[in-house]
Amino acid sequence: MEKESSQFIAEATTTQNMEGEADEESNPLNQPLLKRSRTLTSNPLAMVGDKVSYIESLDYEINENDLFKHDWRSRSKVQVLQYVFLKWTLAFLVGLLTGLIATLINLAIENIAGYKLLFIVHLIQKKRFFMGFIYFTGANLLLTMVAAVLCVCFAPTAAGPGIPEIKAYLNGVDTPNMFGATTLIVKIIGSIGAVSAGLDLGKEGPLVHIGSCIASLLGQGGPNNYRLKWRWLRYFNNDRDRHDLITCGASSGVCAAFRAPVGGVLFSLEEVATWWRSALLWRTFFSTAVVVVVLRAFIEICNSGECGIFGSGGLVMFDVSNVTIKYRVMDIIPVAVIGIIGGVLGSLYNYCLHKVLRLYNLINQKGRIHKLLLSLTVSLFTSACQYGLPFLVKCKPCDSSLSETECPTNGRSGNFKQFNCPDGYYNDLATLLLTTNDDAVRNIFSTNTPYEYQTSSLLIFFALYCILGLFTFGIAVPSGLFLPIILMGSGYGRLLGLAMGSYSNIDQGLFAVLGAASLMAGSMRMTISLCVIFLELTNNLLLLPITMIVLLIAKTVGDSFNPSIYEIILHLKGLPFLDAHPEPWMRNLTVGELADAKPPVVTLHGVEKVACIVDVLRNTTHNGFPVVDDGVVPPLGIATEATEVHGIILRAHLLQALKKKWFLREKRRTEEWEVREKFNWVDLAEREGNIEVAVTSDEMDMYIDLHPLTNTTPYTVLESMSVAKAMVLFRQVGLRHLLIVPKYVAAGVPPVVGILTRQDLMPYNILTAFPHLARTTGGEKEN
Repeated sequence: MEKESSQFIAEATTTQNMEGEADEESNPLNQPLLKRSRTLTSNPLAMVGDKVSYIESLDYEINENDLFKHDWRSRSKVQVLQYVFLKWTLAFLVGLLTGLIATLINLAIENIAGYKLLFIVHLIQKKRFFMGFIYFTGANLLLTMVAAVLCVCFAPTAAGPGIPEIKAYLNGVDTPNMFGATTLIVKIIGSIGAVSAGLDLGKEGPLVHIGSCIASLLGQGGPNNYRLKWRWLRYFNNDRDRHDLITCGASSGVCAAFRAPVGGVLFSLEEVATWWRSALLWRTFFSTAVVVVVLRAFIEICNSGECGIFGSGGLVMFDVSNVTIKYRVMDIIPVAVIGIIGGVLGSLYNYCLHKVLRLYNLINQKGRIHKLLLSLTVSLFTSACQYGLPFLVKCKPCDSSLSETECPTNGRSGNFKQFNCPDGYYNDLATLLLTTNDDAVRNIFSTNTPYEYQTSSLLIFFALYCILGLFTFGIAVPSGLFLPIILMGSGYGRLLGLAMGSYSNIDQGLFAVLGAASLMAGSMRMTISLCVIFLELTNNLLLLPITMIVLLIAKTVGDSFNPSIYEIILHLKGLPFLDAHPEPWMRNLTVGELADAKPPVVTLHGVEKVACIVDVLRNTTHNGFPVVDDGVVPPLGIATEATEVHGIILRAHLLQALKKKWFLREKRRTEEWEVREKFNWVDLAEREGNIEVAVTSDEMDMYIDLHPLTNTTPYTVLESMSVAKAMVLFRQVGLRHLLIVPKYVAAGVPPVVGILTRQDLMPYNILTAFPHLARTTGGEKEN
């Protein structure tokens, strides 16, 4: 220690030593994107945006210390009602703002892309095909560049869908800079630019991220540098309440993307959120209800055709509520075939995308210019294919039953684009390629059009979007996986419907719907939420039975090959996501054996010397420390003294105590009023950044009473408990620390054997410390 003072800067919530350098991969494609230091005490590294960051866990557990208990005892009924009312108010604002921004994005995309296509069609009508290609490609490159420059230079975390990072956050992993104001703005503008550029990506995934950003900013009172300091709003600036708001935001984003309020709630329940409760269910449903009311209001306004070039402003993707659906028992066979194809193709898509993302990671590591060039190259290739491939197919004559205004179509939406064809003919491939993505979905989903598309056109469409679906995702623009998978699935679904011909009563458009559902289930492995989303999307209950069959078969087939696409992305990014089901071999290992493989646990006394606390903070990377009192007489009339496990104290709270100079001259316990003069429960719940602490040599000899700051109700497990059971508890309760206590109490036995953290329960970490278990990892995960 220095004689005059000892000064250090530490992060309030850090879990790792910041001296280590991020070890990024630069070699083979068969290795993870991030090399991990595979020991039981390794620090988790993850790729968030364009940076490799140290990752920490979140404090979802209620920290029941003396300050928290006093705060809730002292609140009046009016204050409690105000707190509940504010929760519902924030849920309402999340839904309202998400609905408004989703409408803005839809209208902007429809009009930007619409006017671009109108100008191209005008050139094509004049037979100026090369000039049309130049304008088409140039406009798409410009729009892509706007989206890519914003993502690369201002908010790298806005690239991609954002759903894997949201899943990780709601699982208990802090993903840095994912929910900031800059990320939100770039996500909105970037989504408009990327989708308007005709890239094979959708706005659905980004809308989930946008809803989560809105929820996070509302909960913390605005951007980091301009937060509202209203007293009651600060009660929401903690990890637990922020979790609830971000869950509402994710549900609202799905609802805004598909106009599916129940599907949005189920998406969060099934796919995104790790732990759930009934109160959160109601607030989430309320948020999605607000979103759908906003969307319905704008749909009514846009029915006049004034909102977007294609009529409804992009707010209605597909609607078969007026279609009569008929199918027989024998139609189960083609439905099952669609499910099998969807499961196989979905798992194959996941496998190929896995390899492509590794390759893109190597390119992106070379710098910003390479990221921009990669995005522009994909845009150029996409534009060339969309414009050039329709020239390869023959023009089809219009059906005589159609009016002259319906076929051929020029300008606005329609299923019969004239493109390069003479009057009275249309180009069916141009109908699918030379339009907006949402309009392409509506066209290929269209019912009662059995002879509209040629087999060759559908084959080209399917092959093209398989290629584009692989090479577009991963570039530095906001992108979603929903739309590429829907386009691919609808392509082979319509092809199967064409092949079935008179053998099935199911319409070709409905075959396309089932194909899209099967591929989504085969890749994303969603069932219930996806079924409800398609039910709300199509507005037809008669589709429910066959949709359920398709989803179940596709998910079952896909699970037999590889994990879901979001799990693959989580693994590539290195995010320590705790899976829902433990590995079977975890039953053969106890938490006591895990504790033996770790360094000895560091404990503190209830009244500890300042010098000891400073030494512990400097020389350890732990975020939680058990607080133990020796020589305590139990309140059971036993005369002998015992050792009491008072609880666990967080590193952040130790830093707060040092920062506020919570020092005592003598070694004693403090009174409740003394604590309340220095600390507030809201201050301790907030997640702060860097805290600069300076401690003088005189203060080193003083004491700190840790009892008022200690969580007196930590979760504990016996050392004989299996790792599988401990992992289920850790994940379902949303823990950050799990204390291991001894099975036998005797002299010389420590009261706390060890502490389990998220990193200790990761399978790859355990297998490195216990390599003999690797021989038993061949089985499937337990249900």
